[in-house]
Amino acid sequence: MTSPTIAARRATFRQLHESGCFVIPNPWDVGSATALERLGFKALASTSSGFAWSRGRPDNTMARDAVLDHLRQLVSATTIPVNADFENGFGATPEAVAESVRLAVETGVAGLSIEDSTGDASRPLFPMDESVARLRAAREAIDRAGGDTLLVGRAECFIVGVNDLDETVRRLRAYAEAGADCLYAPGLTTPEQIRTVVDAVAPKPVNLLLASHRSMSIAEAAALGVRRVSVGGALARAAWGGFFRAARMLAAQGTFDGFADAATGMDDFFGLH
Repeated sequence: MTSPTIAARRATFRQLHESGCFVIPNPWDVGSATALERLGFKALASTSSGFAWSRGRPDNTMARDAVLDHLRQLVSATTIPVNADFENGFGATPEAVAESVRLAVETGVAGLSIEDSTGDASRPLFPMDESVARLRAAREAIDRAGGDTLLVGRAECFIVGVNDLDETVRRLRAYAEAGADCLYAPGLTTPEQIRTVVDAVAPKPVNLLLASHRSMSIAEAAALGVRRVSVGGALARAAWGGFFRAARMLAAQGTFDGFADAATGMDDFFGLH
């Protein structure tokens, strides 16, 4: 079976955003990416945290070149669209963001997100005008490359402790006007917050992060108008949770009870064609 071209994957990805609600899970390496594809998901999104943890590092500490190589591996290993968690674009200035986005598009990703967080606790968000300029630079870089890569504008307010829904909406609307195809405000938790964001940026699609077992269901998110649901580093955390439970029992008790729920038949699973 011939793998779909990058252009075809990008076209498919855009179609997924046109109606309904789909789940876009977040693999952290090639094995988890290929497993998720074989489980039937229609698209994938990288996770900066999951990838960093797989390298023994905290989130947001991976170099741009390492992230670009990671994206190339995910795209090459799968046949479905991959959306890049591209952090804050690996650049403080619009020019730097544009160059990073150009390189990301070359990896073959079908979409990429740009955050407005600075990584500096003393000023956690870029000012609005800078954030808009950075997003617009990303849009222009994508357009110069053909324009078919989907751009996601992220307002990180709730993630960095600026729990202001009005500011979140103000930023998302500005990012939509600057060229974002999809909007994303991680940290929203209540139906009222979600509905407010969905209505504020309509008709553009909204990505919702659901990363807790206490989260609402996909059906409930869809009923609020959410177009796609991602899980961030939650799948990676679930995997690490199983690893730590088994390893701690082995280290502290000398028992193997932590292996009781271990996956079986992995060679058979990955041997499927």
